[in-house]
Amino acid sequence: MPEEDIETAELKERIEEGVEKALEEGGGGPGWTLYLSLSTAIIAVFAAIASLESGANSNDAILEKNEAVLNESKASDQWAYYQAKGVKSSLASLEADLLAGSNAERAAKAASEAKRYKAEQDEIDKGAHEIEKKVEESNARAERFLERHHKFALSVTMFQVAIALSAIAALTRRKPLWWVGLAASAVGLAMFARGFLSAV
Repeated sequence: MPEEDIETAELKERIEEGVEKALEEGGGGPGWTLYLSLSTAIIAVFAAIASLESGANSNDAILEKNEAVLNESKASDQWAYYQAKGVKSSLASLEADLLAGSNAERAAKAASEAKRYKAEQDEIDKGAHEIEKKVEESNARAERFLERHHKFALSVTMFQVAIALSAIAALTRRKPLWWVGLAASAVGLAMFARGFLSAV
């Protein structure tokens, strides 16, 4: 998002240069240009803050998605481990059945192993479900961060449109363009507030 900060700073600089030039050439120029330059500076500050928030929320969303992928991998490993314990339990149970008539001691040991594998499988099942819950939580947090990112990104866009309109108003000395720029900044300010008010 650094490009947005540079563009905002460049536009603000051009507006200030245009206002200074207009004041020098026009013997003071229209009085509203002072307010135009002040409002544009304030809009630029909001644009910079919104840009930082947009980037921060985007980064947080990426981190949450990475956490979800990591946990998804861990859950997958747990399910593979669960399957392996199930296969071992089935084999031990089959061995117990086959040896029941010929070797009672070995059959009892195999039945005991089958029971142990089944108990381990149940524990693995619980762990895998807990990890899958973490995946869902991380994905939900990532979505909320992305939603905030989009609100701040739209805010930045509206602030930049307002700054551009203010620059054109300063250069052409057309006050209605400044009013349109202020309206665009009001929309940007509303999105900016919504970004801060939305819960993560």
